[in-house]
Amino acid sequence: MFLIDSHCHLDYEPMASDLDGTLERARVKGVKGFLTICTDLTKIPVVTSIAERYEHVFASVGVHPHEAEKIDPKAALFKALLDASKHPKIVAFGETGLDYHYMHSPRELQRKAFIAHIEASLDADLPLIIHTRDAEEETLDLLKTIGNSKGRGVIHCFSGTEKFRDKALELGFYISISGIITFNKADSLRQVVKDIPLDRLLVETDAPFLAPIPYRGKPNEPAYLEETLKKLARLKTVDYNEVCHKTTLNFLTLFSKVNLTCE
Repeated sequence: MFLIDSHCHLDYEPMASDLDGTLERARVKGVKGFLTICTDLTKIPVVTSIAERYEHVFASVGVHPHEAEKIDPKAALFKALLDASKHPKIVAFGETGLDYHYMHSPRELQRKAFIAHIEASLDADLPLIIHTRDAEEETLDLLKTIGNSKGRGVIHCFSGTEKFRDKALELGFYISISGIITFNKADSLRQVVKDIPLDRLLVETDAPFLAPIPYRGKPNEPAYLEETLKKLARLKTVDYNEVCHKTTLNFLTLFSKVNLTCE
């Protein structure tokens, strides 16, 4: 089995202090590929260094919407993203998007940062990793207008509506499922996820956040990915091995710059 954690934060504690142990525990569970996600331009050297250190770890570059107020003007961000993306182990832009739930950054600065990521994605032909919360319509609008409906990427840690699911799929985006689908109160989300085509699904931990049942209350880590996959297989009434195989192939299709042999 060759599983891939499509979204984790290996530079966050407690994983950062025990990278060898974290990756080995994951390997034992079949998780042998990792995409560690950048959330701030200052972290580009950190995530790049982690990806360079481990053969099966790759990284993204981007600015989380919470951090958007640190980045202005937009042109400087666009250049920084493109420059960083030239590294062979940088395979995507993000996570980026709009978060109007917590509003840690003003809306207009979030929009500017998101637009810069969309434009960089089109320029470099690398996928977007999108975080969206309480901003589904505006997220879609920017992908259609700025992205000219030609962008590609994944809706990270999906917890959205049926309408958002369908519109994202129409734009050609993949949808990534996290441990949230194992939560006791996630019945409505499970119903939305149930109808996502298997060939458009990715899986992630978002470690160290959102540990799935039975690890709720503990820091999440890539080794726990199997719990999300098990739940997804039951939800879609598909064989576990098929779900594992297909989500791995989906990852490699979307993140085409990744050079991994699934053995």
